Amino acid sequence: MPKSKIVRPPGPKTLVPGGHLLAFQLRPINFLMKVARNYGDISYFRLGPQPAYLLNHPDFIKDVLVTRHENFMKGRALQRSKRLLGEGLLTSEGAAHRRQRRLAQPAFHRQRISTYARVMVDYAERFSERWQVGTSLDIAHEMSKLTLAIVGKTLFDTDVESDAEGVGQALTKIMKQFRLLLLPYTELLEFVPLLPPVRRFREAKDELDRVIYRIIEERRRSKRDHGDLLSMLLMAQDDEEGSGGMTDEQLRDEALTIFLAGHETTANWLTWTWYLLSAHPEAEIKLHEELDRVLGGKPPSDEDIPQLRYTEMILSEAMRLYPPAWTVGRLAISDTEVGGYMVPAGSLVLLSQYVMHHDERYYPDPFRFDPERWTPEAKGERPQFAYFPFGGGPRRCIGEGFALMEGALLLATLAQKWRMRLVPGHPVDIHPLITLRPKHGMLMKLEKVGSRQ
Repeated sequence: MPKSKIVRPPGPKTLVPGGHLLAFQLRPINFLMKVARNYGDISYFRLGPQPAYLLNHPDFIKDVLVTRHENFMKGRALQRSKRLLGEGLLTSEGAAHRRQRRLAQPAFHRQRISTYARVMVDYAERFSERWQVGTSLDIAHEMSKLTLAIVGKTLFDTDVESDAEGVGQALTKIMKQFRLLLLPYTELLEFVPLLPPVRRFREAKDELDRVIYRIIEERRRSKRDHGDLLSMLLMAQDDEEGSGGMTDEQLRDEALTIFLAGHETTANWLTWTWYLLSAHPEAEIKLHEELDRVLGGKPPSDEDIPQLRYTEMILSEAMRLYPPAWTVGRLAISDTEVGGYMVPAGSLVLLSQYVMHHDERYYPDPFRFDPERWTPEAKGERPQFAYFPFGGGPRRCIGEGFALMEGALLLATLAQKWRMRLVPGHPVDIHPLITLRPKHGMLMKLEKVGSRQ
């Protein structure tokens, strides 16, 4: 398409070369929020050499993720993620993605994941027994260890708690280096292996690979169905194309994707939930009333979840305010009309859960914590893609059901025994890396439910 024919939507201007890229790198959420507020539902800017469009309307988001998804592929961030995740479900495209999803889908059927409910509750109770009244803990770290242990057991039927510190440190290293690796032309850094960011990234990747490949090798040797996700992946056969099962490398890519996404996102989600409950005791009281009424002091099960309506409302509101996946990037592979403007092939399209979830058109007083936004009536009044924490369309997160069950069961299990109070003076800031982490952790004091302190 000739450039003279392109009519671009409004957007921010800058006299500094690469100025928008610098602003986005330094404070990405602030930048996107400001652009959406000032320029509306579709806006244009450049991130260095990359033309970019921010879409902030549910209909436009649906266009990209669902209606015309074939016109878009994963953006720069997830393409660069292949350095870590290989050709897993999160990063693969086209026929490769369809095949991998077809092979992995049975492992995430509702009946299958419901068998993991007991594991989730058992691990939550085990962690709960280690805590002591009056202790101050970094709950972000605790939730990360807990969800890592759960995904290790449900995915690999193995106890990875001994690896938790190493895996956690490796993941943090990767998170810190990842934004640098998204900059234009940073693929050239691969040729400078001794450069500190590259070296740290490779060391972290090697640590994660060591854990994953060790488990796959042990499982191949045992040839036993452990009833876990890895067994399902090992047994999966592509009957449609007759191309057999997964290689070790494909298993590694899928397992690592599930391993990281399955614990990192849920850990952040629960951390922000504890923070919000600490700041809103009236919601916490309603939560405990529901847990007492539905559970009566017994451990929760997956069968209890439909009755834990207020618990789910709290979790939905926490995910609205602090979505673990805070933005989605897509690259236009053909010229596509969106919102009355032509988005040329090669353009980056950004869809931000954080920005959309804080749009006052759909969420009045959007920064206020209000679980009542999630009554059936309130939900029914909003467009579908005013809330999209798990994405949408063919690329919708395959682990959504697993995550929703885990969030509800862990919150219900731990909240029956513990209240958590933010330590006075502890700073609370968002840290938008690959996921939305609390920048300074979340230091909280433990109180026993029923005690007066």
